[in-house]
Amino acid sequence: MDYETARQLLIDQTNSTASDTFLGRLGQGKPPVPGQVTSILLALRVVFDALKDQTTLDRALAAALFSISNEARRLFNNGLGKSRDCPPLLNEDLDRIAIAVKSIFSGTWQG
Repeated sequence: MDYETARQLLIDQTNSTASDTFLGRLGQGKPPVPGQVTSILLALRVVFDALKDQTTLDRALAAALFSISNEARRLFNNGLGKSRDCPPLLNEDLDRIAIAVKSIFSGTWQG
């Protein structure tokens, strides 16, 4: 995966009005589709590697990073986290996503 593909994947997955995106599914109280979290984590690592020496981020990417970390956790806590349909590792996956996002903002990989 290259940087542009990773960047666009992250932006696309934060569209909460589309039913098949990461935030869209969490907002509906549904778990991510198989492989969705893995793709997000891979994209976050690619973005980190591409931007670790940069001092600025573009606004669309920064908004997507915030949403995929913060909004995903909020949606999880408000719905799916209380459900029996919740995948057992999703809580930990959300922690890994938050750590990767923090790494991108700090410029030091923490995962």
